[in-house]
Amino acid sequence: MGTDTDRNFIERLTWDEVARRITEGAAAILPIGAAAKQHGFHLPLNTDRIQAEWFAAKLAERIDALVWPTLTYGYYPAFTEYAGSSSLSASTFEAVAHEIAAGILDGGCRKLLVLNTGISTLAPVERALARLDAGKVMHLRIYEGPRYRRAAEALAAQGHGSHADELETSLMLALAPQLVDMARAEASPALKQDAPGRLTPSDKNSPNYSRSGSYGDPTLATLAKGEILLAAILDDLNEQAAALMAEPSTAKPRSNPIRSLSR
Repeated sequence: MGTDTDRNFIERLTWDEVARRITEGAAAILPIGAAAKQHGFHLPLNTDRIQAEWFAAKLAERIDALVWPTLTYGYYPAFTEYAGSSSLSASTFEAVAHEIAAGILDGGCRKLLVLNTGISTLAPVERALARLDAGKVMHLRIYEGPRYRRAAEALAAQGHGSHADELETSLMLALAPQLVDMARAEASPALKQDAPGRLTPSDKNSPNYSRSGSYGDPTLATLAKGEILLAAILDDLNEQAAALMAEPSTAKPRSNPIRSLSR
């Protein structure tokens, strides 16, 4: 038996159900979240995907949207020295993101929300979406909303971080605690530069050395922090999505192919 969430993920629907929802005015959400990207010793490689689909499901219920399959390969050059981690070139990822987004809009969806859980993916996605109708598409950066930024600043005890760190691990403790192995959480050393480049698990002389792959201190993560951060992100996403949905659409309603075929 399906769940309420199933009705919003197109991969779990038939094509005519998707067509009907589009005709009725459903918006689209395209989650972007890596499924092959290291997240330290304590989190699975699909951590970003888990977050992307969790937030997409919550947002889809709020605005009655359809969720497209997650774009799980992207531009993640900082992690390729760690086993299992994959990265496309920036240009390839930008082209893929653009073609998928354009195809969704060409399929009749009046609005598209691209929900991005990455950091290195932000610039390529911005370029990809810049070539589309600005009134129909919005780039949702989950870590850049004002409520999340305030909450993160107030909660963070670590001296540095941005990957598999105190904040991201806290988020995962709140949304998928069964996948977090806090016994294996390991802080990264203080890096020798403000922003890390390509992290390495083997070269101890590198300014980007991190044995575990984390950048920050995940041992400081807690469920309570995660719940606050999740609520902040959801509030940011809901506000941004509502703003896009409120903009008048110039798109003409697409005819329902089900009716056309039945004539």
